[in-house]
Amino acid sequence: MPKPSRISPRYPEANTIHLVLDNLSTHSRHALEVRYGVRAGRRLWLRFTLHYTPVHGSWLNQAEVEISLLSRQCLGKRRIPTLDKLRCETQAWQKWANRHRIRIRWRFTVPKARAKFHYQPTDFTRS
Repeated sequence: MPKPSRISPRYPEANTIHLVLDNLSTHSRHALEVRYGVRAGRRLWLRFTLHYTPVHGSWLNQAEVEISLLSRQCLGKRRIPTLDKLRCETQAWQKWANRHRIRIRWRFTVPKARAKFHYQPTDFTRS
């Protein structure tokens, strides 16, 4: 979980703060209570409304796709000698990709997803 003790004070007037998280086990009330103590952890937990990403389609998968594209299209097999040069190269690639509106063509269709995850429609899902 992002540092709740840093997020919460930024929004003092908010009754609840919405967070989108993956399904990591550290994203729980128990983890906050262990880290900050039972009272402080519970108080932090009550400030947040958590929205978990789907296990099979999380933002992490999207980030991995982006990093893979960056690696193949921008860096290739080159060794970048300095961090400054790496920043320059990746920023130039990002500008190029945005300017050309590079998109990912998903080939995982609904029928393929249903087959992969052994989807069986129930009576109330058929219409």
